[in-house]
Amino acid sequence: MLALVAAAVVGQLLVGPTTAAQPDPDLAARLDATISARIAQMGVPGAVVSLSIPGEIDYVRAFGVSDTATGTPMTVDHHTRIGSVTKTFTGTAVLQLVDQGRISLADPISRYVDGVPNGDLITLDMLGRMRSGLPDYTETKGFEQRLLAEAPAGPTAMATTPRELIDWAFTEPVRFAPGERFEYSNTNTVLLGMVVEKVSGLPLGEYLQRNVFAPLGLRHTSYPADGVLPTPFAHGYADGPGDRIIDTTWWNPSWADAAGKIVSTAADLRTWAAAVGRGALLRPETHQQRLAGGSPAAQGVSYSFALFDTEGWLGHNGDIPGYATVAVYLPERDATLVVIVNSDVPKPHSAGQLAYDITSIATPDHLYAIGPRPPALLEQPVG
Repeated sequence: MLALVAAAVVGQLLVGPTTAAQPDPDLAARLDATISARIAQMGVPGAVVSLSIPGEIDYVRAFGVSDTATGTPMTVDHHTRIGSVTKTFTGTAVLQLVDQGRISLADPISRYVDGVPNGDLITLDMLGRMRSGLPDYTETKGFEQRLLAEAPAGPTAMATTPRELIDWAFTEPVRFAPGERFEYSNTNTVLLGMVVEKVSGLPLGEYLQRNVFAPLGLRHTSYPADGVLPTPFAHGYADGPGDRIIDTTWWNPSWADAAGKIVSTAADLRTWAAAVGRGALLRPETHQQRLAGGSPAAQGVSYSFALFDTEGWLGHNGDIPGYATVAVYLPERDATLVVIVNSDVPKPHSAGQLAYDITSIATPDHLYAIGPRPPALLEQPVG
C-alpha cells in the first residue's frame, strides 16, 4: 500500500454570499474533516476537491502531496490525467458534427470505419451509449502485460494508433447483438474519435482544441501527443507487479486515445462539468437527445450518450493508471463537483469514494453513486 501521507490542507475556500438558499456555516469544516479522514484511510498521496453550490458554498481545496518522493504539496493548479472523463469531450465532438448536419447518430459505424464486426448494424448512437456489443480492447489478453512491460520506458513508449487499438479489440468475439444491452467498452469511444477525425479532416486533439477547449477558455486542458505533462503536475501512483506501487507519471496515454487521453486541471474541469451538463456548445434539442434514453448501469446510475447520470449528477468518472477523477454537474442545484486523486489505489475508484462522501454531506438527496458506498466516516471535530 501507499505510505500514509498526512492530509495537510492547502488551497483556498470561498464561501459565497447568501441568496435564496441558506448556507451551512459548518459545511466547509465538515467537508475538510471528512475528506481528510477518507484520504488518510485510503492511503492516497493527494487530492483536489472543487465544489460549487451557488448561494451556499464555493469550496476549492488541495490535500496531501503531489510527489511522495519530495513531499511537494498538492495544489489546486496541478495538472492531472482525467481518464474516461475524456469520453464527455469526444461525445460532445460527435454531437457537434450532428448539429452541423455532417453525420447522424443513426449512421452505421461501417460508413466511417472498415472492419468493425457487425459494423452495418452498430450505429453511432449505440457506440456513444455503450450498447454496441464490441469487446473492450483494454480487457483483451495480454493488454495489461504489454502496458506494464512497455509504458514505464518513457513518455514516448507504447505509442499506438486508434486502428491498432480497435484491431486489438476485434481479436475477441463480440459480446452480444448490437443494441441488446449496456456494457461499458473503451472501444466504442475510440471508434467515435475516428469518426470525428474522418468527418472533420482534423486530428482529434486539434478538433477539440478549436471547437471545445478554446471556445470554453479551457487553457489548461490538452490532448497530449506523448506522456509529458504540463507544469505543475501531480505524480500518479498505481499498483504494479507483486503489490508494488509504481510511479506512472510519464506513461504515454496514447493507448487511452479518445476514451481517456486528456490532461486537465480542477478549474478547467469545473468549467467543463457545468458546460457539458448545461449543453453548452450544442443545440438544446441535441443536448436533450443526449440525455434521453439512458441505460441502467448500476443502482441509481444510468448511462446516456457519453454521460453518466448518478442520482441527478451528470458527467463522468475516470481512471487511468495513477490517477482517478470525477467531474459532474447537478442541474437541480446548478452545482459542480470535481474530485482529483493522484492514485488509482485502492480500487475501485478513490475519487468516486470521495465524491460519495462529499455528496452525502452537501447534497444528501443527490448522491454520487458510482463506486463503493461504505458506512459514512464519523465526522471529526475541527478546532
